[in-house]
Amino acid sequence: MQKPTLGFWSIWNISFGFFGVQIALALQGANISRIFQTMGADVSNLAIYWLAGPVTGLLVQPIVGHFSDRTWGPMGRRRPYFLAGAVLTTIALIFLPNSPYLWLAVALFWLLDASINITMEPFRAFVGDMLPSQQRTRGFAMQTIFIGTGAALASIAPWALTQLGVASTADPGIVPDAVLFSFYIGAAAVLLAVGWTIVSTKEYTPEELASFKEPPSLFREDAVQETIKPRSVGYFLANGFSFFMAGLVASIAIWRFELSPQLLVISITIGGVGVMFILTALFKQLKSSDNIVVHIMSDLVAMPKVMQRLAVVQFFSWFALFIMWVYTTPAVTAFHYGTTDTTSDLYNEGANWVGILFAVYNVVAAIWALLLPYVARMSNRRIAHAVSLLAGAASYASFYIISDPTLLWIPMIGIGMAWGSILTMPYAILSDSLPVKKMGIYMGIFNFFIVLPQMMVAGVMGTVLSLFLGGSAIYTLFVAAGALVCAAVALTLVPGKGQFIPAHEE
Repeated sequence: MQKPTLGFWSIWNISFGFFGVQIALALQGANISRIFQTMGADVSNLAIYWLAGPVTGLLVQPIVGHFSDRTWGPMGRRRPYFLAGAVLTTIALIFLPNSPYLWLAVALFWLLDASINITMEPFRAFVGDMLPSQQRTRGFAMQTIFIGTGAALASIAPWALTQLGVASTADPGIVPDAVLFSFYIGAAAVLLAVGWTIVSTKEYTPEELASFKEPPSLFREDAVQETIKPRSVGYFLANGFSFFMAGLVASIAIWRFELSPQLLVISITIGGVGVMFILTALFKQLKSSDNIVVHIMSDLVAMPKVMQRLAVVQFFSWFALFIMWVYTTPAVTAFHYGTTDTTSDLYNEGANWVGILFAVYNVVAAIWALLLPYVARMSNRRIAHAVSLLAGAASYASFYIISDPTLLWIPMIGIGMAWGSILTMPYAILSDSLPVKKMGIYMGIFNFFIVLPQMMVAGVMGTVLSLFLGGSAIYTLFVAAGALVCAAVALTLVPGKGQFIPAHEE
């Protein structure tokens, strides 16, 4: 039996919860640097405060993916996680901008990002569960449309509220009311949107999923899930000690030569990977392989080749995105508005304008997501993605060239194309190469390559900014441009051509 194709409104309902999730993410992305700076954070430390996001994603997404693959109850397989994450996200959105201290704001940022990840990770697997192969590009594109529209509304919210008379400035250390009320509105939107997906969709049972035979994909992938022999205890032990010693030596070197403490993010991560490999070896040696550590690490080293190569593309893509989210506000306010005084009207005008710019790229992403399935049919998924990435690279570089801030909406077109494609094409390519029973865990593992570049930015960009870029955030956007070029080049190494098969050839 083949998995049924679904109509427009069914795909709409499956993806609508992402509208609320993205409102929360966009409020975070457009305003967290502003909130941290308002509470006294130095620009060179912003990336390290943003570390909350990638660390929680690294821990939460594979765990949620693992358990959601194995969950089945009255609410289904993925929907319990939608609900739990939405409730926690709502709580974090209400309390974060009211934090009286910077450290508490950072802690609540951890809660917010963890909660968003609990909800978001199963949504990716949900598309793979519910849609047949030939509809998955459309399904992920629908998610991107909601991501774009939700993010646009959230990004523009502080500016829109300011136009309605809500205060956009406040005393030192106090978040303006325009930002506060935006977070409150976002909290309600998360509950309503995710709640709609929960009540309007019915998941396939594990038995139904097992009975479906996937029809030939409209995009022929030349590389699918390979049969890989299980790795031995020796393999995990050797790699574990190698990673652990590399992390330990790097940490000692950072301490001995008095390098930036932010670099410890990288060295500790490397050492942590080693610990996970060593634990896996010990569990396997003790014949205790049926636990989450062994499952996640075993699946990690057995990734399909398509996923391995796409991981490199994702790494460079998200390296660029994280730079944009962290540094666009300080870059635009300092370079285009000429101020770093967070209490000034000029700074807050520039920060509000960044929100508008973020809204523009998200609107473009939503429109581009509508077109991507047709662009991919005319060429293939990889070409469509590469063109989008290169458009984003050129746009990042143009921030330095365009001196008039009112014209910065122009590069947001290319950035929107890149963002829309990053949220659509890698998942459409990947989902056809994954086993159905492990869709959740592999989508969670794929998130490693979204999280690791963010940790890299948090670990090195503060040092790079201070030592090599003269403390001027505008130059970080050139680094972002180079990262997207690297992502486009890496895409040429992903196996398979994603060739479109006309209907009469299926």
